[in-house]
Amino acid sequence: MTGRAFIPLIPLLNTRVASSRAYATGNEPHTPPTGHVADKLGRPLRDLRISVTDRCNFRCTYCMPKEVFDSGYRFLRHADLLSFEEIARLARIFVSHGVEKIRLTGGEPLLRKDLHKLIAMLASVKTRDGTDVDIALTTNGSVLARKAQQLAEAGLKRITVSLDGLDDAIFRRMNDVDFPVRDVLNGIDVAAAAGLAPIKINMVVKRGVNEHEVVAMARHFRGTGHIVRFIEYMDVGTSNRWRMDEVVPSAEIVQLLAHHFDLDPVEPNYSGEVAERWRHRDGSGEIGVISSVSHAFCRACTRARLSTEGKLYLCLFAGLGHDLRTLLRGSELQPAATDSQLEAAIGHIWRARDDRYSELRGPLTAPMPKVEMSYIGG
Repeated sequence: MTGRAFIPLIPLLNTRVASSRAYATGNEPHTPPTGHVADKLGRPLRDLRISVTDRCNFRCTYCMPKEVFDSGYRFLRHADLLSFEEIARLARIFVSHGVEKIRLTGGEPLLRKDLHKLIAMLASVKTRDGTDVDIALTTNGSVLARKAQQLAEAGLKRITVSLDGLDDAIFRRMNDVDFPVRDVLNGIDVAAAAGLAPIKINMVVKRGVNEHEVVAMARHFRGTGHIVRFIEYMDVGTSNRWRMDEVVPSAEIVQLLAHHFDLDPVEPNYSGEVAERWRHRDGSGEIGVISSVSHAFCRACTRARLSTEGKLYLCLFAGLGHDLRTLLRGSELQPAATDSQLEAAIGHIWRARDDRYSELRGPLTAPMPKVEMSYIGG
């Protein structure tokens, strides 16, 4: 493959967003909103996921299958990426709209050079009530051991590690590279020692591949203080050849775990939490499941997603993004937007949001164009 097949699905939407004049004159003073901006379904904007790179050193079959993302694949040029300064500027504006949590994703975010500098910039951003923004990161753990201390010192608060099996052969079937599980586990230990504990471990469960690793994964992390979350295999993007019969429903996962452990349900930490939680009755930890296929949580979704090149997506399964980079940088047709104009544009986009793909998933949604997970961030 010689090009990014999904690019036609996410054009520059100049007619929709990249004309900030439609939303603000630029003459009014910049004043943060007094409350959360809400979409058409009443969902506030609370969480922002920022993809800092579309590159990854793994080729997970459910995200970046090797037959598509091969040596001929054209990734984004560095000039196309948002700079750290541009990301931090947008983050401040999103926070003015009520965002309280920012998660850095990819691709593999730790492949972005000097990422700790961006984290330090974001760590200086305060919410409307003056508290620190919760800054988290999702990683495959491959270089975590080398970077964990630096990330923590820069202001990273939390970390999630993707780990789809404990057996090297199974791990390889999922990520399609020759990388030892022990190195990921070492990265988790180093991150915990750096102060990033408790760490969340995300395991995508795919029938016929790694479902028999579920109990082993729960047992391995029991008593460590870390939280394992089992994620239903999702139809994100168009390249992973997703099939419903490869999904292991979360109810089946919980039933399997309950056969081996005494578990009690736990109330959500906050409204809109995506994971359903269970605690080991003996107090040795907890596990969670994320049921985006079998039990969709669209009606409580408060997440916006900023792609590597500055497009705003309102759903993980979206096919179209709203171009903020052109607003940031300007063009031959219009000057760069002011903060006030960017704030107005983002508010306008969110208020028009009515996405709920997972609730509507079916034969009619399967062929719909969707952006790849490695581009938008998981």
